[in-house]
Amino acid sequence: MSVRVLIASYFEPELVDRIAAVDPRVDVSYEPDLLPVPRYVADHTGSPRPLSPEQQDRWAKALAAADVSLGFDWQAPAELPSRAPGLRWVQATSAGIGGFVRGAGLDRTDITFTTAAGIHAVPLAEFAVLGALHFVKGVPELRSRQRAHQWERFTTARLAGRTVTVVGLGGIGRQVVTSFAALGCRVLAVGRPGRAYYIGAATGLYSTDDLDELLPRTDVLVVCTPLTPATQGLISAARLALLKPEAIVVNVGRGPVVDEPALIERLRGGALAGAALDVFETEPLPADSPLWDLDNVLVSPHSASTVDTENTAITDLFCDNLRRYLDGRELRNVYSRELGY
Repeated sequence: MSVRVLIASYFEPELVDRIAAVDPRVDVSYEPDLLPVPRYVADHTGSPRPLSPEQQDRWAKALAAADVSLGFDWQAPAELPSRAPGLRWVQATSAGIGGFVRGAGLDRTDITFTTAAGIHAVPLAEFAVLGALHFVKGVPELRSRQRAHQWERFTTARLAGRTVTVVGLGGIGRQVVTSFAALGCRVLAVGRPGRAYYIGAATGLYSTDDLDELLPRTDVLVVCTPLTPATQGLISAARLALLKPEAIVVNVGRGPVVDEPALIERLRGGALAGAALDVFETEPLPADSPLWDLDNVLVSPHSASTVDTENTAITDLFCDNLRRYLDGRELRNVYSRELGY
């Protein structure tokens, strides 16, 4: 029997062909004229397009026929159980889908979800290193002096030898540990309590129960955790207050993991050296957020993970998972309703 695969997000035609070639049983449904218009390479949200009645009928039929979907229904994901009654598995295009799945009520369905965990590890680790170096090497000061045409020698600092605390040891966190360790940093790797990890590059392995002890000696705090009930507000105002004034905060996990008002207060008052943020409590970041105008903040519009090779990497993962699905083997990156990631 054929497996009807709906591609519910824009992918380049050659990548769609690769998916169709996985197995003769794969029957691919891909109609890009029914999908949101991508605004940039590997945009899996896109600008919604109005559909004519005829197009709307085609999209409804594509959903209704799907056994597997690459991406969620862009119109009404909460209605997937009724709009796609035969759907058994959704391969997400992002790693952190917990908040989305819970918000849409999809955690109460029997649909299997797999994430794109690991796809974005290298780009996000690169951003974390960039964020730390941005402040350690004095880039804001350099830019200020350049604008003033000011030639005056000054002293910066070294990242090597500093203590970097990485919170969250999934694929992203492990890559962040490796990247900072390669630059000569002491890396303190922080995972979930009771969980076993092997992080060969880390100087020490700890759990979130140890954060209050670790933060006072942290030079760079990198937050990599997904948003779950256990991680929401994990980096609280009290924990931010434990950081030294020279510390740098990097968040590539999810905004609500960090107490944003408390972070702003400490950045404004000079109680932190800087923050490099790819994620925020509210997205898009409101125009009146003080974070936009603070010289010691680097704002990235939740784009640090998006690189020009992302669609190819997602296709690699999906093709492997589709092969596994057809063979009745365990899928990679299965979303855990209990853990929230």
